[in-house]
Amino acid sequence: MKLREEDVTIAADGYDIRARVVAPVGAGPWPGLLLYTDIFQLTESTLRTARRLAAAGFLVCAPEIYPRGELAGVALEFDDAGKAAGLGAASATTTAEFDADRAAVLDHLAGRDDVGMLHAAGFCIGGHLAFRAALDPRVAATVCFYPTGLHDGKLGADDPGSLAAADRIRGRLMVIFGAQDPHVPAPARVRILDALYAAGHDDLELHIYAQGEHAFMRDIGGRYDPALTDLGLAEAVSFLRGR
Repeated sequence: MKLREEDVTIAADGYDIRARVVAPVGAGPWPGLLLYTDIFQLTESTLRTARRLAAAGFLVCAPEIYPRGELAGVALEFDDAGKAAGLGAASATTTAEFDADRAAVLDHLAGRDDVGMLHAAGFCIGGHLAFRAALDPRVAATVCFYPTGLHDGKLGADDPGSLAAADRIRGRLMVIFGAQDPHVPAPARVRILDALYAAGHDDLELHIYAQGEHAFMRDIGGRYDPALTDLGLAEAVSFLRGR
């Protein structure tokens, strides 16, 4: 499937959010997918994933997650300096700010003529942000790839209380973990599942991939697993399409 890409600027309250939109060629409407990046923002690695999802028939909108401050418009390198900068920007961002960004991007998607149903997905911190996107009743289905900070209330500058708000999720939910992820080890996964079941989400989809490390879907670095990446994307696409 041929794709079209555009850089868009989404107006928020007193600031702008830069985003890349990747969609199939054609008028649509296409199901819209808010795709959250990891802490490194809009890297070519993330954009390659966005293109794969768009080729499956989605209009993918991947926004920067740090639209305020010095990292606005910056794609970080996958090195120690990039990691430190990304983590620093996350720790300086409040839950209210992350949520305001989400509302602005979903408003943008909902207002496009080429977008129909809304979905969300994300990786690492973006998996947690996708979970928070699922709190918006407009989001029909959400896929969280190895979300960090759900089990211990860590997202940014404050405790987001995301798991405690899980009963507000009205759409379908899928969560994918790697079994060898030190950021979300087995006890953390159990805590997340217990909280989701307690919130009434006993029909969610949970996948734990043997030998999968943290960020196993990022196609740069020694943790990348192409086979598990293909499996995760296939599961996600099938799920978002409603099977």
